[in-house]
Formats: sequence, C-alpha cells, structure tokens
Amino acid sequence: MTDAKSSSLVDYERDGEIVTLTLNRPEKLNAFSDELVGALSDALHRFDMDDEAQIAILNGRGRAFSSGADVQQRQLRSREEFLRLGGPQGRGTHSSDLLTKAVNWKPVIAAAHGYVLGLSVGIVLECDLVVAEEGTKFQVTETSRGLGAGKYWALMHYRGGGAFTMEAALTGRFFTAEEAFKANLINRVAGKGKYLDVARELAREVIKNPPLSVRSTVRMRRWYMDRLSREVMFMTAPERLYLTEDFGEAARAFTEKRKPKAFKGR
Repeated sequence: MTDAKSSSLVDYERDGEIVTLTLNRPEKLNAFSDELVGALSDALHRFDMDDEAQIAILNGRGRAFSSGADVQQRQLRSREEFLRLGGPQGRGTHSSDLLTKAVNWKPVIAAAHGYVLGLSVGIVLECDLVVAEEGTKFQVTETSRGLGAGKYWALMHYRGGGAFTMEAALTGRFFTAEEAFKANLINRVAGKGKYLDVARELAREVIKNPPLSVRSTVRMRRWYMDRLSREVMFMTAPERLYLTEDFGEAARAFTEKRKPKAFKGR
C-alpha cells in the first residue's frame, strides 16, 4: 500500500514500510531556508508517528541534495536579528534538532547526489546511514564563510574520518563521494542515477530485523550525537562568529557573486 502526499517544500511518500522524504526546492538547489528546515522537521515528525513506517530515505529533487543554508535569508540578517535569534537560524529552525527530537527513533538514510554543501553536510552526516551517488561533491562552506567548521569536524570525527576530517574542515575544499567513502564518512557509493535504488536496498536490509531492536540502536547513536553537538555548541556559541566583519564580507561576496575582499581577522 502506498501513501503519498506532496507539500510545497518536502514531499512525503510511503511505499510499504519505507518512507521517502524529498526536499522540494530545486530552483534554489534545495537551499535550507527557515521554512524548509521547518517543513523537514514536520515531515520527520510525521514519519516518526506513522505506524506503518519503519525507515525513511531523505533525498533532494533536482540537480543537488542541497546547496546548504539559504545565504540570502539566514546569513544576511541584521546584527539586531542575529542577536535576537542567537545565530543565523530562525527561531525553532535549528537543523541540529531535526534528528534528535524523535519519539520512536526510526532510522533515516540520506541518499545524496550532485552537491552536499554547508549546512546540508551536517544533515547528511547526522542521518543514521548515508548513500551518495558517485561523483557527488561535498564541501564544508562554513570554513570560507567565517563561521568555523567545529561542528563538521566533530561529525566527521565521530564517524571515524581520521586525518581527512581536519583537512576537509580547515581547507573547506570540495571532496567527492569516493573520498568520503574511503574516509569512512558514508556507507555506500552508488552508480549514476542509482542512489535511491541503493538506499532502498539498504533500507530493506535494515527492516528485515525486529523494529524495536533497530530503534534501540538508533536511539543510542543519536544520544551520543546529540551530546557531541551540544558540546560543540557550548564551545563555539560564545565566539559569535556570525557577528564578525569577515563573516559579513564573505556572505555579501557570495550573494554578489564576487571574490571576498581581504579578511581582517575581526
């Protein structure tokens, strides 16, 4: 039995016990606005409460999984708004809460293709399992934007990324699905156009097992992941890098499609 319903920003489709969640903002390369984070949160809650669903696959429509945060909305806020919100995210739309506020702790597989940039790197790595199409390009854009890559270093380190973790975090360079697989950051590399098929194969392997056993494991992993995230936030939040001149210049340069001026370290 298939249960399908489309919303404006996230499509929800259930086929048997497998739910497919599709980011549906392709004209913006699925950039995460406050509204998209909120819509994904609602979709994940619906999945969590769906008695017929055992596992979800998260993917993006169009040319990319996601280009990361919507710079126009989330990184060009006024100083007053940054202070009021405590950062670039809107009230109640912090992406790190997406997978740590569950009730039933069902597993989520990220199925990535095209580009996985900035904020979306965090969302993908926070998923329980990760499949990426061959050639998919990842990038920690927070490095070049002046926001710091502490969270992403921590997530990659948590997944066992080793020395590669620090290189990716400090350089902010693109790295491929193949590099990510070699560094133990993802679980599968799929052929061109096959990332959803491979994710569904992996999902079917998971749901062969007793669901409560699976959820117990997911809950334990996410508890540690949430603790790690809170430790990173405790360390980095007082820096308030989103108020620095360098961050402002990097964000403006990105939206104006130019190279940033020389950074000042302030």
